[in-house]
Amino acid sequence: MKRILAVLAAVLFLTAAAGTLLTGCAGGESFVILSGSENEALEPILDAFGRQNHVKIEMVYKGSVDIMNLLGTSTIKQYDAVWPANSIWINMGDRNHIVKNAQSIMRSPIVFGIRKSLAEELGFTSGDVYVRDILREIRGGRLRFMMTSATQSNSGACAYIGFLNALLDNPDEITLEDLQDATLQKDVKDLLSGVNRSSGSSGWLKKLFLAGDYDAMVNYESMIIEANQELVAEGREPLYLVYPVDGLAIADSPLGMIDKGDERSAAVFQKLTDYLLGDEAQQELMNLGRRTGFGGSIEGADPKVFNPDWGIDSARTLSGIRMPDSDVIMAALELYQSELKKPAYTIYCLDFSGSMSGGGERQLKQAMALILTQSQAEQYLLQANRDDVTIVIPFSSYPWDQLRVDGSDDNELYLLANQIAGLSPLGGTDIYSPAIQALDLLQSVDTDRYFCAVVLLTDGESNTGASYRDFAKAYEALDKDIPLFAIMLGNASESQLQPLADLTRGSVFESDGDLVSAFKKVKGYN
Repeated sequence: MKRILAVLAAVLFLTAAAGTLLTGCAGGESFVILSGSENEALEPILDAFGRQNHVKIEMVYKGSVDIMNLLGTSTIKQYDAVWPANSIWINMGDRNHIVKNAQSIMRSPIVFGIRKSLAEELGFTSGDVYVRDILREIRGGRLRFMMTSATQSNSGACAYIGFLNALLDNPDEITLEDLQDATLQKDVKDLLSGVNRSSGSSGWLKKLFLAGDYDAMVNYESMIIEANQELVAEGREPLYLVYPVDGLAIADSPLGMIDKGDERSAAVFQKLTDYLLGDEAQQELMNLGRRTGFGGSIEGADPKVFNPDWGIDSARTLSGIRMPDSDVIMAALELYQSELKKPAYTIYCLDFSGSMSGGGERQLKQAMALILTQSQAEQYLLQANRDDVTIVIPFSSYPWDQLRVDGSDDNELYLLANQIAGLSPLGGTDIYSPAIQALDLLQSVDTDRYFCAVVLLTDGESNTGASYRDFAKAYEALDKDIPLFAIMLGNASESQLQPLADLTRGSVFESDGDLVSAFKKVKGYN
């Protein structure tokens, strides 16, 4: 990434020196946009603009909190524009007012997508549905749903704030005092107990839903439309879109320019904004399930996209909630992370083989220190929940003694970080035995109570001990939906790690020399 950014900086400098604008050699100059993952489906539209204007649009996808945090640093000047799902992240992160000329490109409400037969069974396919109706079904054990983390992804954050708004009976504005209401906290905690899988990305959540056998998810209307198109193509049951009338949040997708005094970049930004707001691109966006026009109008939309059989009423005007002030949003997110979300039961399998000596060992210890030291974790809204369980299984040629902390006590977690810091690499690499040991530990854990996950970090190829077949056998015997998230460092074998992730519906993350960021990303999925 650093190399790409260095090349980009050089190109921009040479362009400015030559006095050129929107022109470049061969494939064109780069224009880099920091974006939410929900915009990945829009890349063909951006590529068309690039071809017309001899500009290469590069999309760098980050979670909402990462975007917010980057806006407050000098690193943001490595990008030309920012395109989060919601204006709130610009409002909260742009303390230096570096974002200029932000305009909403499209809109998408955050809704429940529920298997149509289940939605009919719950009575959600006729008449208005309120958040308390959904809460009733969750308390009755009749509804479980997937949702992105409110502290990492906009769709999860907006859905959560919508829940707060509805369960407070739609106040003019949510206050800090409101958040301390015991009844509210109990209601929200019960509602969030219905979340059966989490994610740090709306796009990944959609892919996870399609890969598994789940009943419902909370996501952008556009993402659920995309999911339905794939479900129908595969002959599977589509989702029915439920719009909670008292807690509906709508993402406004603002595209803003990073003001760094670069005339070429500013000109590209203006051209791109005009292009995206033009009739042709707006129609293409609508064809992709995005709402366009004033108020998110979908007049003249293709019924195969905004399909009424999926619960979409194109004639109905959607009214979204009013977002609270920034300080209330931050307090609400901190409350979610530390008190209200389902607690995490996370088992870290950490490679301390001989090859980790040096840079790998140092990065690993720094990353775990960030996750476990609460004053650092809070900066990224990754602090521990009071009911979390954290287990560490160091390994080399075999699993070492386990380390464990129950809860969120600062001192105990700090002590765990120090214990990890005191470990020294030695021996070979057996990635499968510690992962199997983690599954054994999870046999008696209530997955309705906890988000369970195995996090496996390695820098090499397993060369001793158990095999993939042993792990697969143990996982099938476990018969629980528990993901394994693998982090690749150094010469780690993707051919060994990817099957583990695929089997467990987890994911593989490359560290790209930044293990701290990789750990932050994984923790956002749990």
